[in-house]
Amino acid sequence: MLDNLGRIEGHAAALEIGPLAYEALRAATDRSANSWQVWGRIVEALEGLDATVRVAVAEETGRLYAEFSSPERMEMRVLQLLQVVGADLPGDPLAAERTTELEKLGTQVSTWGTGELFVAEHELTAGRALSAPVVAYLRRSALETYGRPETAAFAKELIEPVLNVGEAWAERAVAEGAEEPWRALLLHATTATSAKPTAKWDAAARTLVAPLGADAVRVAVLGWLALVGRPRTFAFTGVRYGPDANLAFDPYNANALRGLAWILALLPAHPDTARALGVLVETSLRKVPGLGPVNPKVANAGVTALARIDGGPALAELARLATRTTYKGTLKLLNTALDKRAQALGLGREEVEELAVPAYGLTEVGRGRVELGEVTALLEVQGVKAVLRWRSATGKEVKSVPAAVRRDHPEELKELGAAVKDIDKMLGAQVERLDRQFLARRTWSYDAWRERYLDHPLVGSLARRLLWTVDGTPVGFADGALRTLADAPVERGAEVTLWHPVGRESAEVVAWRDWLERHAVTQPFKQAHREVYLLTDAERATGTYSNRFAAHIVRQHQFHSLAAVRGWRNKLRMCVDDTAPPATRELPQWGLRAEYWIEGEGEEWGVDTTESGSYLRLRTDQVRFYPIGAPENAAHCYAGGYTMRLRDGAEPVEPLPLTGIPPLVLSEVLRDVDLFVGVASVGSDPTWQDGGPDGRFREYWTAYGFGELNQSAETRRVLLERLVPRLAIAERCRIEGRFLHVTGDLRTYKIHLGSGNILMTPNDEYLCIVPKSSAGTAARTGYVPFEGDRTLAVVLSKALMLAQDTEITDPTIVSQIRRARD
Repeated sequence: MLDNLGRIEGHAAALEIGPLAYEALRAATDRSANSWQVWGRIVEALEGLDATVRVAVAEETGRLYAEFSSPERMEMRVLQLLQVVGADLPGDPLAAERTTELEKLGTQVSTWGTGELFVAEHELTAGRALSAPVVAYLRRSALETYGRPETAAFAKELIEPVLNVGEAWAERAVAEGAEEPWRALLLHATTATSAKPTAKWDAAARTLVAPLGADAVRVAVLGWLALVGRPRTFAFTGVRYGPDANLAFDPYNANALRGLAWILALLPAHPDTARALGVLVETSLRKVPGLGPVNPKVANAGVTALARIDGGPALAELARLATRTTYKGTLKLLNTALDKRAQALGLGREEVEELAVPAYGLTEVGRGRVELGEVTALLEVQGVKAVLRWRSATGKEVKSVPAAVRRDHPEELKELGAAVKDIDKMLGAQVERLDRQFLARRTWSYDAWRERYLDHPLVGSLARRLLWTVDGTPVGFADGALRTLADAPVERGAEVTLWHPVGRESAEVVAWRDWLERHAVTQPFKQAHREVYLLTDAERATGTYSNRFAAHIVRQHQFHSLAAVRGWRNKLRMCVDDTAPPATRELPQWGLRAEYWIEGEGEEWGVDTTESGSYLRLRTDQVRFYPIGAPENAAHCYAGGYTMRLRDGAEPVEPLPLTGIPPLVLSEVLRDVDLFVGVASVGSDPTWQDGGPDGRFREYWTAYGFGELNQSAETRRVLLERLVPRLAIAERCRIEGRFLHVTGDLRTYKIHLGSGNILMTPNDEYLCIVPKSSAGTAARTGYVPFEGDRTLAVVLSKALMLAQDTEITDPTIVSQIRRARD
C-alpha cells in the first residue's frame, strides 16, 4: 500500500493523468491492503490536486471504472474515490458512477463505518434522492451494536419510505398505508423500541387508530402480519461471515412489527387477532443457523400483546405457546402472563391451561358439523390431525370443496380452514402437555375431569384414548363409556388420576395392551406401552449416579431442542473458554432436580463446530439427582469434570442416592434421556457409516447402530412381535434378537430394531437407506397401538420395501443391493 501511495504521489507530481487514475482505482480495490491510515493519505493527495487536473483525472477514472468495479459488491474506497475526484467539479462528471456504486449498498446488510454516510449526505445536498434500498441500508447501519452516533442521527431524518423495502409484509404495508393517517400509524409503530409500551405510547396509538376505525386497522395489520417470514423480495449479497442475514428480520422493520403487535392489543378482542399474534410469536422464534431464534424481541412483543387481550382466544394462544415454546426469555414471559391470568381468576395455573382450550367449532368430542346451504362440512379429529370433509345434499361425500361453497360462503370456508390449522396446533400442544402430566402429580375431581378432558370437544379426542384411574380403578374409554379391564362401565367417581405402568404388575400392563387392541384404540403417545426404567444392579453399585446413557455422541442442536420440548433447561456449548451447567430438569412437585452431564466433542473449528463456534456434537455422561435448591454444577465447555458452584458461603450438596428416588421419577427422567440419545445420536444416522470427521466415530456408530437394544427398542421389539404376523409380507419376516429379518427376492436383510439401520446377508454388508416421510405406514400395516414412534415407522416402511426388493426403483438403493449381490 505504501508503494501505491508513492506511485500516486509521483504520478500526481508529474501530472501523469492515466497512471494516476489507474493507481488510485487499484489502491481502492486492493483488499489485501487494509490500512485506512495509508488510504487516508491517498485521499488527501487526490484532494490536493488542482481542479483542472482533477477534471482530467475524473474523465480517466470514469473510463476505467468498469474495469475495477464489482458488479455486486460496493467498494467503500471506490465510492470515496469517486466522491473525492469528481463531486465538486462542474457538471459532477462521476455522478453516474457514484450512483451506481451507492446503489449497491441496498443489497448489503449494514456497516459500522461512516464513509457511506458522507456520500449519502452529499447526494441529498445535491438534490438527488436516495433509493429505498439505500435508505434501508443506512437505517440498518444506524441500529448496529457498534454503529456511529452520527449515522443514527442521519438515519432519523430518512422518513421515506416509512418501512424498509426487502420484506413482503413491509412493502405491502407501505403500499397500503401511503396516505395519512395510515402513514402516521406505521411511523408510530417504528418507535416501538422498548420491552413494552408506555401509557404515552398507547395513548398516541389510540389517537391514530380512532379516525381509521378499529376494524379497518385490525384487517389491514393482520393482512400484513400474514406475510411475515416470507423470503426477502430481494436478497442481500456479499454476506461473507456470520448468520445468513437473508433469513433474519430487517432490524428496523422488526421494531415496526413490535409496534403493530402492541397496536393490535389496543383493539377490541377478536379470534383472528389472537391467532395472528400466535403465528407471529412462532415465526419470530424460528431457528436460524448461527443466529438462534430469528427475532426474540418480536416474539416477546407478540406475547405482551396477547397478555393484554381479554377473552378465551388470547388465553388459549398463551397456553398453547407456553407448551410449545423453548426459548427461555419468551417462555418466561408466557409463564408470567399465565400466572397473572390465573391469579386474576382465582385459579391454579394448571386449571387455567385446562380451561383455556377452545373447541374451535367442534360440537362434540372430535367432531363438528356446519351446514353451508345444501352442503355439509364435517370437521373431524383423526389421530392428532384435523380433517375437513364435505357432503352434498344427497349425503354423498365429495373429495374437494364444492363450487357452491367457494362462491356463496367464502368467509365460512376461510374460518373452517383456520379452524383446521388451529386444531392441528392445539392438538400437538395438548399431546405434549398430557405427556408431561405423569410427573405433575395431578388429581382431578371427577366432574371437572369429565368437563375439561373426557367430554371436551378437542381434548376429549386425546383423553378418550388414554388410560385413567377413577378412585384407584384403572379405566379406559370404549363404546361410549368408561370401562374397566373387564369392560364393566364406570359411571361415577370422586378422584381421577392418569394411569402409569410403574408399580403395576406385568400381567395388568399386558392386559391393558390387549384391551386397547381389542377396542382398536391408538393412544396419542406411549402409555400402556410406555418404557419402564427400573434401577439396575450397576446403578445400585454406583450409588448416586447412572451411567446407563453415558459415552454417547449426540448432535448438539437436536439434543438441545428435544431437551427444551421435554421441559429440560440446557445451554448450548460453545468452543470457547467458558463453563456451562449440565442439562437439568427441575421437578418442583417432588423437590428434585435431575442432571444429565454433557460436554462438547472435538476441538477443530469448522469441523466440530458451526461457523459461530457452537459444538456440532456432544459427549454424554452421568445422570444425577439433587435436591431442587442445591447449588448448580458446572463444567468447562471443552471438557473436564463438573464441580458445584458455591456462592455466599454455601455448603456443597451431595447427589442423592438413586435408591431414594421415587420409581416414577427415575423412570420418566431416564426415559427422557433415552429419547435424547435415541433421536440425537449420530449412531442412528444411516449416512454416518464412514464414522464422521476422520472416521473418529466409526466404532461408536457401529456399536450403537447394530448393538444391544435399549429400553425403547425392547418395547418396539415386543410390539413388532405382535404386528409383523398381520403384515401382508409376514411370511418373509421373522424377528431374531436385535433384528427384523426380511427375505427379499434378491437378498435377505437385517433391520436393527433400535436404529433402523440395515445389514445384508451373507456378509452383513451395510445398506444405506435414508428414510423419507413415514406417512402412510400405519395404513399399510394396520392397527398400531400408539403414535409418535418414528423409528417404528421407519423399520416397518423399510421392511415393506425390502420384501419386494425387485420393485425398488431408487438407483442409490438398487446399486447397493446389486453391487453387494455381485
